[in-house]
Amino acid sequence: MTRGPSLSLKGRALKYLSAREHSRVELVRKLRPHTEDPSEIDRVLDDLEARGWLSAERFVESVVHRKAARYGMARIRGELNMHQLPDDTVRAALSALKDTEFRRAQDLWLRRYGQVAETPQELAKQMRFLAARGFSGDVVRQVVRGASDTEDANEA
Repeated sequence: MTRGPSLSLKGRALKYLSAREHSRVELVRKLRPHTEDPSEIDRVLDDLEARGWLSAERFVESVVHRKAARYGMARIRGELNMHQLPDDTVRAALSALKDTEFRRAQDLWLRRYGQVAETPQELAKQMRFLAARGFSGDVVRQVVRGASDTEDANEA
């Protein structure tokens, strides 16, 4: 079987971007094996950014959209920080998530457990689950003790 001509760097980058949003760091890592000249990658990515096909803002929105229902702010912040994105873009996305942190943790907890723990072991298990997902300690404590939105609002 014969193979067609190999894709150019720009073609590869567009192929990746057509599947989902990527950060510049991801594209550099994925394109590096296909060229010996790193400046060529920078030129291609600069062109894609200039045309609006590569966007840090869209990437952040995409990650938040995909992860928000399952993860807390700390976990999402960690993932975004790995991509070396502009601080103001990440901060804006995380501030929007902060308002929904309790509700998202509660929804996740309800899907997974659905009832307040009856033993200290069950309580610890539920707390570890939410903490590992990146939810803050305060939110985890409120959720596992069965606090509702109205109780949460009254405490604020």
